Amino acid sequence: MGSYAYKYCMCFTRKFRSPDAQPPPDVRAAYHSASDVHGLRRFLAGVQGEPPADVERVLAMLTGGGGNEMARLVTRSSPAPSMPTLDDLFGFLFSSDLNPPIAHQVHQDMSAPFSHYFVYTGHNSYLTGNQLNSDSSDVPIIKALQRGVRVIELDMWPNSSKNNVDILHGGTLTAPVDMIKCLKSIKEYAFCASTYPLVITLEDHLTPDLQAKVAEMLTETFGDLLFIPSSDPMKELPSPEALMKRIIISTKPPQEYKEFLEAKDNQDASGNIANLAEEGGLRRIDSNADESDGKDELDEQDEEDSDEDDPKFQQDTACEYRKLITIQAGKPKGHLSDALKVDPDKVRRLSLSETQLAKATASHGADVIRFTQKNILRVYPKGTRVSSSNYDPMNAWTHGAQMVAFNMQGHDKALRLMQGFFRANGGCGYVKKPDFLLTTGPNGEVFDPKASLPVKKTLKVKVYMGDGWRMDFSKTHFDTFSPPDFYTRVGIAGVKADSVMKKTRIIEDQWVPVWDEEFTFPLTVPEMALLRIEVQEHDMSEKPDFGGQTCLPVWELRQGIRAVPLHDRKGNRYKSVRLLMRFDFV
Repeated sequence: MGSYAYKYCMCFTRKFRSPDAQPPPDVRAAYHSASDVHGLRRFLAGVQGEPPADVERVLAMLTGGGGNEMARLVTRSSPAPSMPTLDDLFGFLFSSDLNPPIAHQVHQDMSAPFSHYFVYTGHNSYLTGNQLNSDSSDVPIIKALQRGVRVIELDMWPNSSKNNVDILHGGTLTAPVDMIKCLKSIKEYAFCASTYPLVITLEDHLTPDLQAKVAEMLTETFGDLLFIPSSDPMKELPSPEALMKRIIISTKPPQEYKEFLEAKDNQDASGNIANLAEEGGLRRIDSNADESDGKDELDEQDEEDSDEDDPKFQQDTACEYRKLITIQAGKPKGHLSDALKVDPDKVRRLSLSETQLAKATASHGADVIRFTQKNILRVYPKGTRVSSSNYDPMNAWTHGAQMVAFNMQGHDKALRLMQGFFRANGGCGYVKKPDFLLTTGPNGEVFDPKASLPVKKTLKVKVYMGDGWRMDFSKTHFDTFSPPDFYTRVGIAGVKADSVMKKTRIIEDQWVPVWDEEFTFPLTVPEMALLRIEVQEHDMSEKPDFGGQTCLPVWELRQGIRAVPLHDRKGNRYKSVRLLMRFDFV
């Protein structure tokens, strides 16, 4: 590379060389110890932990048989297979396309029941910004689907003429978008990033005639893509594998919504809207309060309240709307322990706000996990998150909640954890729960996230170096007067005992910083741990400048020396910025 010139004190010019990246000592040592192709094979199998088929594939690339894939990295002049040069090996190891930290293929068993998986879930998927006055649009829905989100939420309301359906956040100043526009975009992009099932959760605020209209829109728009359950209700949900390229509807059956409206009218009449349940039970409260986002989600159909009790109501909805519902949502009546009871003959979805979940896991943590072994638990942001911020998802995940709904517009640390979690399993939007969340002991005991557990595995992380900022950023982006002063923060997000952040030293005035530092992370629950990585540029007078981030599922990390691509604050991958790191489990 050439050199960058920086003005200094407005008087003279300092020149800082922007060098090419050089192999760190560990790479040099690995190369020299290999000495020949057989030694290189041992390095790939031993240090890198590559399976036999991948060892041969990588060897073919490195020794000249890899075709165009390695053409830009290999510098040898002879076309014949031969021992690669040190630069060839370093170029391969530092390529995030050829040597990524996690696999890009679906590799988990996808044939288990739907409830055995965590699912990439959006909240108010149609909003372009905040929860109060942003526009509703199909654009954020498309973006979410392109990122691999598998649960899209639509809030359905009658339009101003009461003859069609709008999508908007009710009770706010958000502008509406036509439902049919959202459905058409969903159909076009539903499987652009993943072929596994797409769930649409419908928040239903409609009259029976509009419910019938929605049923018609769904069937006409999605056609054979729409999954129609064979029984009502279902005893067990099919597997993601069985539902590939199918669209699933989840909402309250119509009769339940009628009951909710009647209960609300009664409360309105008595002037006591805030108390929809007795003290100690779950209740709906105003959307500005912590416990709720203002939706009629906590609805549970009692068997004695079936639609057959009111044939006129069933006739009004033409029965078409209800028969499309695969995952029935509901509101629990009475106490929390009643809401979490498992019905062996029915699978259902329960929704709790993040605050309600915190209370539930504090007092009924084991019941929550038992519930999620068969049923679906959806968790959503509290109503006070008007800026579309998000909450820490770990409490929900460690208690088995499948649908941890996030505001995809809120580009915060919590969303980075969500994006990192669902990089697992090839980024298909479905991650198999660890076995300990799916099993029950002989005395009914289940996993306790708060228990003091022994260290199961220790992760060693070495941060060698970084590169790519000189290609992706202007020379004055970080500092007008000199090259950047980078450092890396690396740590674990997981159960409380495992969570920690550490950092490297600051490397001053370098576009290609070399840290060569190692960190050790003892893990009690590695199956739920995420590796957080952030690069920051030190600024003595202000807060650090952002230099990139990523989050990786620990259980998916490939051992050995890997190239780790970094992303911007929104989770978009940089073209060139990456770190060279090493991962080992002991």
